[in-house]
Amino acid sequence: MIKSRPDDAVCATGQLQEAIADFARHLELIVGRSPATIHSYRTDLLDFAQQYPTYADFTLENLRNWLATAVEAHKSRATIARRSASARAFSAWSRRQGYIEVDIAARLKTPKVGRTLPKVVPVDKIDALVDASHDTEGPEYIRNRAILELLYATGIRVSELCGIDLGDFDFARKVVVVTGKGNKQRVVPFGQTCCQALLQWQDNSRSHFLKPERPTQAFFLGVRGSRINPRVVRAIVEQAGSAVHIDGLGPHALRHSAATHMLDGGADLRIVQELLGHASLQTTQIYTHVSAQRLSQAFQQAHPRA
Repeated sequence: MIKSRPDDAVCATGQLQEAIADFARHLELIVGRSPATIHSYRTDLLDFAQQYPTYADFTLENLRNWLATAVEAHKSRATIARRSASARAFSAWSRRQGYIEVDIAARLKTPKVGRTLPKVVPVDKIDALVDASHDTEGPEYIRNRAILELLYATGIRVSELCGIDLGDFDFARKVVVVTGKGNKQRVVPFGQTCCQALLQWQDNSRSHFLKPERPTQAFFLGVRGSRINPRVVRAIVEQAGSAVHIDGLGPHALRHSAATHMLDGGADLRIVQELLGHASLQTTQIYTHVSAQRLSQAFQQAHPRA
């Protein structure tokens, strides 16, 4: 059964929309989910509310119809799985809030998503990739080089890079404090080459981007003097990739590359898990499959009895 909310009679048609807004604030303030996750959940749930605007419409049958419509529209399995996860999370929250008496979406099945192997930049192309942004000594190119160095040296996410402040670095120890998913912080080391690039940006070029009317502690800045936007970072990586003939390269590919290269070099899987900030070791294990695939390819090419 559905429990009535105080404003049902006033605005029944906007009932779910209002609840979704409250749910999104809960994810941000209480759970500490990332802005990207909150945006995805909100978008999914508002799509459902367009067709089924009230809690009376929030039924297992309607949820299944909603997912079936996505299948008919040829949405990817990943998108359908995420929609199912959004509905289940919202349903569980609604039950705790007393808006519904039964966790309706708990029985909603999620399609299994096939996991594809991530793109990995070959080790011998890393130097060329980083240098691709450094064809001049201008402040913007020095910034771009520092960004590329840090992404590959640490394997951090693009959102984590954009959130770094000046005080998060300890250059003497060559470590940086990053804030990952769920607002969890971790300390990540980086090497001497990366350290030099970061200091060159901080000491010589960052001031060129600062605006007196916009003081900020953000480490990486955009052209307007505020914290750099993830879209700008993605464009920097993509342009650097194109310069070395790697199309469609993104920041996550550098994260994949860093993890794979560390495992290839003999790093322990749990150490890589800690560096990447994975909550589950299972997430990190995909990189062992990447390394195994590369090992198999090398065997096929080199072994006389392959």
